Amino acid sequence: MSTEVESPRMTDIAHRVVQRHDPTSGTLVEFLGAWFDAGLSWVHFPPGLGGQGISRGLQATADAILDEAGAPQPHLLNFIGYGMAAPTIVEHAQTDELKLRWLRPLATAEEIWCQLFSEPGAGSDLAGLATMAVLDGDEWVVNGQKVWTTMAHRASWALLLARTDPDAPKHKGLTYFAVDMRAPGVETRPLRQMTGQAEFNEVYLSDVRIPDAHRLGAVGAGWQVAMTTLMSERNSIGASGARRGDGTIADAVSLWAQRPDLHTAVRRDHLAQLWLRSEAQRLTSERSRATATAKGPGPEGSISKLVGAELNQRVYEFCMDLLGPEGVLYGDYTMRDVGLDDDQGPVQQRFLRSRANTIEGGTSEVLRNILGERILGLPGDLRADSGRPWREVPRG
Repeated sequence: MSTEVESPRMTDIAHRVVQRHDPTSGTLVEFLGAWFDAGLSWVHFPPGLGGQGISRGLQATADAILDEAGAPQPHLLNFIGYGMAAPTIVEHAQTDELKLRWLRPLATAEEIWCQLFSEPGAGSDLAGLATMAVLDGDEWVVNGQKVWTTMAHRASWALLLARTDPDAPKHKGLTYFAVDMRAPGVETRPLRQMTGQAEFNEVYLSDVRIPDAHRLGAVGAGWQVAMTTLMSERNSIGASGARRGDGTIADAVSLWAQRPDLHTAVRRDHLAQLWLRSEAQRLTSERSRATATAKGPGPEGSISKLVGAELNQRVYEFCMDLLGPEGVLYGDYTMRDVGLDDDQGPVQQRFLRSRANTIEGGTSEVLRNILGERILGLPGDLRADSGRPWREVPRG
């Protein structure tokens, strides 16, 4: 079916949903459930699983109708679920029944998802992870520790990458699971950040039992499944606002408008340069989205994530420079439970939070390697552990 035919039909369906389920007066869960049932949560997913089997490029049209109706964007309510878990589930879960079981409450934000990837001894070297999963009948028994797990304190489910064959090379002996965060043996401990917030956590897994039915992908194919998650993650993190002037640059422009007493010609030029960079990043994200529309998320998403993360930091550095001594006036370091939607604090908070942007979702150094090797075709780094069994590789 052509896009010309798909778009009016999809638009009509979206308008009917917001007319029958007013997002401003009914319950959000009911509305998002109706949105999912109509195939509008991820329009490119198969019918019955939150989609219509049409071009993913039409998602922006559906999302615009949400905006017009006054509904929140669902991905902001369950960021990791929408951007990372859902694409992995729909591609790799073993049955359609399981896909539906996980996707619908994910779409309604009744069940928050997190991502159990990073470990204390294997941060940027994800394939070097040590969390073990051992098969016991029709269940896997998991032991290990994960760290920097965003939203683990609120999550019902997690994406888990674990080692199932320590005698295989590190990329080969991994298997991917969905784990119930309420299961016995799962312990979550919040990590206080320099903002005073605690959205990151460390998670301990002690004899956690996972049904084999909750394995995503084949045994030993965890790295390939993880690529689905990571490329989707980088596309999600790197995506900027679809409209000119949206995103973090809007914070700098707003602050500039509020403080004419701080204006100078040099600062005006600096802000103009940041605005131009922001616009270039927005257009780059549009190109990445167009590529993903044609063939799914790929390494190109690393461009948007890399540029967007470093731009965020520059924007908030400008805000601090503009404020001068006022920039240090941030005193709310109370330890508190927050969500990813808690971004309405002072600009000082957003400056502090932006320091994580070049680490989370892949460090800038890792992303430059990906772009060099997979986009530009440059020779890869020398890897001393290539082909060696994981158990023989020295670990830090």
